[in-house]
Amino acid sequence: MLEIIYQDRWLVAVNKPSGMLVHRSWLDRHETVFAMQTVRDQIGQHVFTVHRLDRPTSGVLLMALSSDVARLLSQQFELHQLQKTYHAVVRGWLAGAETLDYPLTEELDKIADKFSQPEKAPQPAVTHWRGIATAELPVPVGRYETSRYSLVEMLPESGRKHQLRRHMTHLRHPIIGDSAHGDLKQNRSAAANFGMDRLMLHASELSLTHPVTSEPLILRAGLDEVWQKIINQFGWRASLPEVMRTAQVTEVTQN
Repeated sequence: MLEIIYQDRWLVAVNKPSGMLVHRSWLDRHETVFAMQTVRDQIGQHVFTVHRLDRPTSGVLLMALSSDVARLLSQQFELHQLQKTYHAVVRGWLAGAETLDYPLTEELDKIADKFSQPEKAPQPAVTHWRGIATAELPVPVGRYETSRYSLVEMLPESGRKHQLRRHMTHLRHPIIGDSAHGDLKQNRSAAANFGMDRLMLHASELSLTHPVTSEPLILRAGLDEVWQKIINQFGWRASLPEVMRTAQVTEVTQN
């Protein structure tokens, strides 16, 4: 069963665990467990996906309970009328706060995107980021005598494929556990020494206008055991922003 963080007559939101596909995909024909089908069986009602989270990413996953509501929500996503907040553990020390405006070429999958145009021009991609906390541990990795990590908050303004992963790599601070764009030596060390054996990227919050009631809606997803362990081990508990402190809480703000 998945943790339901919000449900009403029109919507349902769950905390998707890392490693779970949102729906059936050619990327893994042998997978039998999907968030969409799990939620459908759990609430006994058909659900409609309106956005996606990559398989290794955890956090807020919103679904509609009718095709009409799904259409309204999809419009909000397409028009970037929602605010998504992510948190990640990255390699090295990343401090300050900036907006990264760095266009990305389309990243294609051999099977899923085989009919896509292979030579599209780079597409605009903007991510607002800020460093929250850092840690240095006496664990050698590569040519370094210690391991350095940062907790980073990211608000994507656009929604390009693997945008946050690729933007952090562009800054030379790849997300821990990113097998496609990250640092292999750092990933192995983080998994072996600190238990970070997954992509350390979490969709913490989704803010939107309810498509039926027009009320502002803030959906927040709690952190799993791997995240909780790292926060304690790295001494980051006191530095956590409110969005990460209010684990498993959904807020509905009245006008």
